[in-house]
Amino acid sequence: MKITNIKTAATSGHGMHLWVKVETDAGITGLGECVHGGVQAIAIIQELRPRLIGRDPFAIDALFEELRRGHVFDGGFAGALITALTGIEIALWDLKGKALKAPICELMGGKFREKIRVYADCQVNPGMDFGQVQAVVDNVLARGFTAFKIDVDGGEAKNKDPFNFTASQWEHERMVQLVEMACRAAGPEIAVAADVHTRLDVPSAIRLARDLEQFHLMWLEEPVPPENIDAMREVKRATTTPICAGENLYLRHGFRELIEKQAVDVIMPDIPKCGGLSECRKIANLAELYYIPFAPHNVASPIGTMASCHVCASIPNFLVIEFHWFHREYWTTIIKEKTDIIVNGYIALSDRPGIGLELDEEVARAHQYPGTTWFAE
Repeated sequence: MKITNIKTAATSGHGMHLWVKVETDAGITGLGECVHGGVQAIAIIQELRPRLIGRDPFAIDALFEELRRGHVFDGGFAGALITALTGIEIALWDLKGKALKAPICELMGGKFREKIRVYADCQVNPGMDFGQVQAVVDNVLARGFTAFKIDVDGGEAKNKDPFNFTASQWEHERMVQLVEMACRAAGPEIAVAADVHTRLDVPSAIRLARDLEQFHLMWLEEPVPPENIDAMREVKRATTTPICAGENLYLRHGFRELIEKQAVDVIMPDIPKCGGLSECRKIANLAELYYIPFAPHNVASPIGTMASCHVCASIPNFLVIEFHWFHREYWTTIIKEKTDIIVNGYIALSDRPGIGLELDEEVARAHQYPGTTWFAE
């Protein structure tokens, strides 16, 4: 079997959802999804296509690494190049699973678990009162989720310099109050995480994390920017509130220092962005050496989400994966199966080959990303 073509299409959602289709001379096709690569990722895939045509689609790791190393001076450690390679890599895994009539997780060594726990990223935001928070939380719990995440940063700020990472007393108290309302609305049986989106400096982050210890959060996400591992470690060491980071890191190289210095309690690679399925298994295995749970960031459609679930099933240290589509009405209709893959807060892995889901191109194309082509030659 040889690769005969690679095509792309893009759908609007959480930014751009880039679809990568790999075709072969055996008539078997694989589909991958990657996110946050922008139109640059499309151009990169078009540039890489001649180097992939005629190649063995089963040599997934070798092809990925050959292309990455071959473009080491073009950003071979992070950014759009890695995201483009991720879309190709996931499509190759889907193709291989279909060709061998096996789910991807079985090709990765089998399952540690039959179903994958999901948390909901929900629209609880600064400025809400308790009644508004309760309404959002009630909707999350009605869907069967046992965990959710809120955003505690953002909103109107008093006398705030947008480039300053120091939280004022007013901002600090507002963040603590929002967490208190969310936890009170949810009750003690539901896990709650809070995201700061890298907005704080170290003293502000430590103060917040300490004042949130009473709520026993699932985690506090990226309280400081991830570029400085030692700064993140200062926050982690100063509190019992678990610290989580990693959605903007790439490859195992990008996670190595974070893990080895034990600068976080939980890591959250974005699998359809930072290197793909095989690479993220390597990241998870490295983290497991330090007893660090693996909780992927995830803004992908059901296709990319299910692809990530195959990784989550195949590793021992999985904790929970994100759902980020409450605000998108076409979550269930964008796949041919026309069903919600999340049932009572979990995603069950099927025995279907490859990823196990198929894209409904008619629905996806109705949301085509402006200025892009649709699986053109």
